[in-house]
Amino acid sequence: MNGTLPPEPRNPHRSRGTALVTGATAGLGAEFCTQLAAQGHDLVIVARDKTRLDEVAARLHAQFAVHVEVLAADLVTDEGTAAVAARLALESSPVSLLVNNAGFGLRGNFADNDLGEELAHLRIHTQTPLVLMHAAIDAMGTRGGGRIINVASVAAFTPRGSYSAAKAMMVNFSRWANVFYAERGISVTASCPGFVRTEFHDRMGVDKSRIPAWGWLNAPDVVRRALGDSEAGKSISIPSKRYKIGAGLARIAPDALVERLARRGR
Repeated sequence: MNGTLPPEPRNPHRSRGTALVTGATAGLGAEFCTQLAAQGHDLVIVARDKTRLDEVAARLHAQFAVHVEVLAADLVTDEGTAAVAARLALESSPVSLLVNNAGFGLRGNFADNDLGEELAHLRIHTQTPLVLMHAAIDAMGTRGGGRIINVASVAAFTPRGSYSAAKAMMVNFSRWANVFYAERGISVTASCPGFVRTEFHDRMGVDKSRIPAWGWLNAPDVVRRALGDSEAGKSISIPSKRYKIGAGLARIAPDALVERLARRGR
């Protein structure tokens, strides 16, 4: 299930440590891998599709001369989640940065969706990241520290069904963990982008023409801000002034108004 590309040739500068990225083959996950490799991080890349993982690993290794380890795992299953947690706990090849990015969206509203799909959706956005954070924090704490980035969403600040509820939980947990585990040298950052030009909305079948042009963000900008805010030890990363303003207004505006505006993204 796993594979590793040979570590040679290495970067001329020393490795900045190993980063593990889930959902690594597309969208924000692929962009995290690219930027981290460019910074000199070795990588453990995680997704379901082994073929796509191998392709991403080969590209990153050729372009940046970093060591890339492939871990094929379905993070909606106990087996897949346990495999990634075990890798995070591995002392012989420690992970210093965890990026919880894997996830998917559902097109319909809660009551119209299949309950099994809703539970899988809840699991990938909340249970799986918690399991991986538990393993990472235990391991990082014994080594004097590390960093965790949880890819959430600005939807966390809006009433928008089970997706926003799941992301709100991750934002709240990240805020607490960033304070509580600081004494162990561990920072936890929730990245909260808005609409990003990736495959995410295409897979949901969303009519993207309904979303105004100003609402779109580019993946490189989102990831650059998340990595910078993580380095700075911030608990929340919102990658644009317009979304920061929107998140603030969403907290004080009437729920009915915010829900109606947020619904445009479906």
